[in-house]
Amino acid sequence: MLMGTAERSGAPADEDATEVTAPAVPEAPDRDIPVTGPEPRASERQPVYRPLWREEPARRRRLPDPVRTAAVRAVLVVAVTLILAMVAFLCTLAESWLAFPMVLGSVAGTVVATWGVLDVWVTRQVWNQRHGVVSEPSSTARSVRRERRRARRQARAAERGQGRIGRRGGAGQLSHS
Repeated sequence: MLMGTAERSGAPADEDATEVTAPAVPEAPDRDIPVTGPEPRASERQPVYRPLWREEPARRRRLPDPVRTAAVRAVLVVAVTLILAMVAFLCTLAESWLAFPMVLGSVAGTVVATWGVLDVWVTRQVWNQRHGVVSEPSSTARSVRRERRRARRQARAAERGQGRIGRRGGAGQLSHS
């Protein structure tokens, strides 16, 4: 009689079962040291829940659908192109008549693969532009803008000051002393 994986490992045969019972013999922290104390009976064993995997939050956001489809298409085209190039190389080593058509196919595949990779890049840029992805300017761009603003403010303040001096009247006097 053949045994399935569930019977061999001692796991419950029911797929909906989520509880696993603790081992009959308690295990010591170190396998060389025997466990002392009374052994628990089968009826006293506590059911232990062990998840199959632990959920972890994603490190990065998922790519948008159009960008993901373009990326998958590009990966497939690049993979086929690499296979064509390898077959062309092997046919050339074997001096087969198929070498020349394979070289032509791999050159065409290289052009198409380049198009595919550029398609991913352009699709990503268009997505970012249309859906308003927040971009934070670099610190150098920020400092350049700050300097320009400061220079404009100083120019306006100087212009206002010149206007006030001219309105006061008098022959170029800065004060009434």
